[in-house]
Amino acid sequence: MITTIGENAGAIWGALQNGALGLKALKKATKLKNEELYLALGWLAREGKLTFTEGEAELVVALA
Repeated sequence: MITTIGENAGAIWGALQNGALGLKALKKATKLKNEELYLALGWLAREGKLTFTEGEAELVVALA
């Protein structure tokens, strides 16, 4: 499970290389399920690799 979360974190990292994304766009770009997305976001957030801002309708994620 840890390996999979790390791989999913890598997919998120790659998707965010071009700029910040809302959660819906990030999910679409990575093709991850909700649980997979949130576990990987938690991993990257814990490492201090992400910033989160509140957009108009959803949370926006960017590389730190």
